[in-house]
Amino acid sequence: MVDGERAARLLRIEQSGVPIYVQIRDQIMHLIGTGAFEPGQQMPTMRQVAVVLRVDLNTVRHAYDELARAGVINVVRARGTYVAEKPRAATLSLTTKAVDDVARRSIELATVAGVEPRVVARRIIQMVKSRGARR
Repeated sequence: MVDGERAARLLRIEQSGVPIYVQIRDQIMHLIGTGAFEPGQQMPTMRQVAVVLRVDLNTVRHAYDELARAGVINVVRARGTYVAEKPRAATLSLTTKAVDDVARRSIELATVAGVEPRVVARRIIQMVKSRGARR
């Protein structure tokens, strides 16, 4: 678990053509998925993220709004933003859209990296199986 300022410093902006708010959103989801941000942990403030990344506050707000809509974080007015304790059950259409978005991004990243997307898919399956064996 990391504090807000250090957590904000884990984020990076790349000149990749991917919108900045998407990069922030995806990196925060990655940090939650890897356990760097734990359920119930207070997130860095939007202002901390904006200052550390040297981006507009509204850009960070856009990323946080998307994370809140997805049920990944909870924004408590005048108290802070926290990693959701349990992911909200998504509707089938939201789940399908989220999976499609992740798959599309994975294909794009693989293509840019010069890697065959099928190879990436097989590796993901291997990683998931190995992760399940460790639990």
